[in-house]
Formats: sequence, structure tokens, C-alpha cells
Amino acid sequence: MNEHTEKELQESFPWARSQIYSDYNTVVAHYQALACIEHARGTSLLDMPCGDGTLTALLAPHFQRVVGVEASSKHLALARKLLPNVELHEGLIEEIELNERFGTVTLINILEHVVDPVQVLQKAASFLSDDGVLLVHVPNAMAINRRLAVLMGTLTECTELSPFDIQVAGHRRSYTMESLCEDVGKAGLKIRATGGVFYKILSTAQMDWFLKNGLWEEGGFGWGRVGGPRKDWKAEFCRASYELGRQHPEDCNIIYACISR
Repeated sequence: MNEHTEKELQESFPWARSQIYSDYNTVVAHYQALACIEHARGTSLLDMPCGDGTLTALLAPHFQRVVGVEASSKHLALARKLLPNVELHEGLIEEIELNERFGTVTLINILEHVVDPVQVLQKAASFLSDDGVLLVHVPNAMAINRRLAVLMGTLTECTELSPFDIQVAGHRRSYTMESLCEDVGKAGLKIRATGGVFYKILSTAQMDWFLKNGLWEEGGFGWGRVGGPRKDWKAEFCRASYELGRQHPEDCNIIYACISR
């Protein structure tokens, strides 16, 4: 790998969780954090990459020691503002060196970006304590919204990368649960559990608009229960989408694997 070229490439992608489709991506970050905490071990966390720090900030209260790694200096600058008390390192995961082992290591939405996902899995696992867990999350090519997109004709197949995937998010590949488990096996690692996060019924742009503009109030014949008790129906919709996703991981926006050495 040409480290300089690869780092420049990662710097070039504009996607940041807190800045692009932030309403939806912040909601998903909340539920990805819940899924991580469910499987986390120990009191120390290594988050690679930490991105702009949105998800790291949700995870940090559950650990005594938190370290983040991020290749993009632009994203790292945002993370430093959000996480002034977290130790942050700038660099590619493949090249980072730390003289420390962690109970929990997270690879959240990164394997779809990297040159060699098997190498990254092995590198991340090298930072695990003896009984530690590696938590890997990736976008699901078979998510319900992508299957709808194929039937609509906006995608030719579920695993196709869209212009947004390539040009904004910087994806190199798409994942199914089968291909995720294959890469984990190639890395010589063991899968302890798998699952899914969030039943996503629309595209990211549509979900973001829907959260901002949906008919959430009672009496509007939208998602609220007319004549029922007053609730935050937007929050209830998001919670229900998470719960339905737990029941149907194969349909979720995000799929994950809990891994040990």
C-alpha cells in the first residue's frame, strides 16, 4: 500500500456522520452504540476509525479508557472538539502502532472502505486483550431499502455501489452477512454472534427527510395514534425500527459480527 496516497484518498471523501444526512445518521449511531454495548467486554475501548467522534462519544461513557484512530485529519479535528478527553491518533488502521491491548475494539462502518479488509481485521484483532471482543459493523447490501431499489430500477443489483457510495462515502465494496463472515474466517478469527441494526425502509436521503418532516403529531393521521396517549412518535418509530431489525437482521441497514481471536 502507498500510505501517502491512501491517506490522501481518505482525506478527500466528504462524508461525516454529523454533517451529511445528520438526522438519520445520528439515530443510526445511537442504535449502533447500543448494539456494541450489548457485546462489549472490559473497561477499555479502541475505536477504529473514530470519524468525527459522534459514535465514539456515545460509547465513551461505558468505558474507563477510550482511544480513537482516524485517517482523515478533517474528521479528526471534529472528533477532537467533541472528545477533548479522549486519546486520538491520526493514521491508517493498517499502519497504526499501539503498545496497549483493549477489552473491546470496534470497526464501525470501515471494512467497506479499506484496500484489504482481511488485513484490517487481523490488525484490529492484534489489539485485543486475551478475552477481548472485536465488534465489526458494515452496511448491508441486502437491506430492505436496497432490495426495494432493485425492484424500482434505481439499483441493478443489491451489491451495486451507488454514486453516493463511491464518491461521497468512499466505499470499495458491499457486504452481505455471508461475505462478512467469509472475511472474518479468512482473517483466522472466530465469530461469537451476528446481528443487525435498524430496519431501514427508505434510502438514507429519504429517511433523513422523513425524520425531519414526517407527520409525527397526533391528529394528523400520520404515524401517531389518534386519540391515544401523547408520545414522541418520531422516537417511537426509531425504537420500533431498531426492535424490528433485531428480529430480522438480514433486512437491516447495518449487519454486525462479534468476533474473538
